[in-house]
Amino acid sequence: MIKYPIVRPVLPALDNYQHYIKTVFDKVWLTNNGPMHQELERRLAAFLGVKHLMLVSNGTLALQVAYRALNLGEHVITTPFSFAATASSLAWQNHRCRFVDIDANSFNIDPSCIDDELAAKCDGIVATHVFGNPCDVEALDTLSQKHQLKVIYDAAHAFGCRYKGQSVLNWGDASTLSLHATKIFHTVEGGAIIFKHEADFNRAKQLINFGFDSAQYPEFVGINAKLNEINAAMGLALLDDVERFQSHRIACVNTYHQLLATEFEFQHWANDSSVNGAYMPLLCRTQQELLQLMPMLAELGVQTRRYFYPSLSEVPCYGMQGETPIANGISQRVLCLPLYTDMTIKDVTDICELVKQALKSIR
Repeated sequence: MIKYPIVRPVLPALDNYQHYIKTVFDKVWLTNNGPMHQELERRLAAFLGVKHLMLVSNGTLALQVAYRALNLGEHVITTPFSFAATASSLAWQNHRCRFVDIDANSFNIDPSCIDDELAAKCDGIVATHVFGNPCDVEALDTLSQKHQLKVIYDAAHAFGCRYKGQSVLNWGDASTLSLHATKIFHTVEGGAIIFKHEADFNRAKQLINFGFDSAQYPEFVGINAKLNEINAAMGLALLDDVERFQSHRIACVNTYHQLLATEFEFQHWANDSSVNGAYMPLLCRTQQELLQLMPMLAELGVQTRRYFYPSLSEVPCYGMQGETPIANGISQRVLCLPLYTDMTIKDVTDICELVKQALKSIR
């Protein structure tokens, strides 16, 4: 029996959610840029410290709409160490994934692996802030300017992350968020895109509504990626308490790190950036250790998960273009422990004791 699940969605106080839902019922406006949608866009942009934020119905569509709004070309440099949606969103739209390796410490795409020859053949870079850890955004910005490459950040894990005093979402031509139920902040299902340029933002606004212009004429091929009012109401109710939620999750991560520091290696976080408490990854010594540890912890009531396995560069449907030995090795050894908003610090200490107990029979 699982006592400690890998994740448990956070829910708002029911009376607060009902307050927002009542507005939906009073207005009888369920979708198509309703008042809840508009309010959440305004409040979320202000909270995150960004401009040109738009809500969409999920994080995968956020990526796909961003590519289309930026007229991303065929060949795209990307990371193999990420959730499947990073590569599948590209492949779905017939972009060709050119995988480059990651940095062994940050787990993020390594800009030094993007040489001039590869950059000259490609049209853009899609990089993930893995587990919320900011990429080397300055180096990627330099590459972008040198080779006229569009840069899109898959920031699905990076809600609330700051780098050098500002939101990490302000880097690149676009950044995308997942607002899925498993995230720090969610709308049950949902996503958001933050654009650098207003023209791209305005084009994307049309793209998510079938390409319609102000006269409801389909000016170009679009899609339906709108967020509905019920989901937006959930976001508004959670946004009221998100700072408290996030602060507690960060405290849980810090406790994990303190108690397991002698047992595992951890991802190295970027300098001048803030931890956001999105995930609790650790690095096992070997894949064999990971494969032994997972079922032992499950028997002790602790659910774990491999984030992210396999390396996307080793998956045939994504093209398998690129040599990525570091990513391939790290993907075999990374394991995530339970992390959710309503867990207690005692839960964390108990889990750590169970992890140490399991390790004694392995090492």
